[in-house]
Amino acid sequence: QVQLVESGGGLVQAGGSLRLSCEVSGRDFSSHAMGWFRQAPGKEREFAAGISWTGGSTDYADSVKGRFTISRDNAKNTVYLQMNSLKPEDTAEYYCAADLRWRVWPRPKYDYWGQGTQVTVSS
Repeated sequence: QVQLVESGGGLVQAGGSLRLSCEVSGRDFSSHAMGWFRQAPGKEREFAAGISWTGGSTDYADSVKGRFTISRDNAKNTVYLQMNSLKPEDTAEYYCAADLRWRVWPRPKYDYWGQGTQVTVSS
């Protein structure tokens, strides 16, 4: 059974940084696109960043481009989201997601989710 476990969330001041991690088990991690989504209170879940199975291609929402960096370590079955220059509007629950189809990029369809980790940015 596939399991995605996020960590690294917390409380940070505006302008600060956090790094989220998502460890994947139960699947050949290296053959699947991965992504990060977020959901703020009262809002719908939105895409933040995605990365191809090789790590050679990435995609970002305009709202995080230039501030967030997605990366992956296939040897550790882990995908990361480095978040810099955080803003109060980045406050949300952050979810790791996987496209369980084999080696699909571009236009992945994320259909498996972790439980989320909370990020709170104070002004």
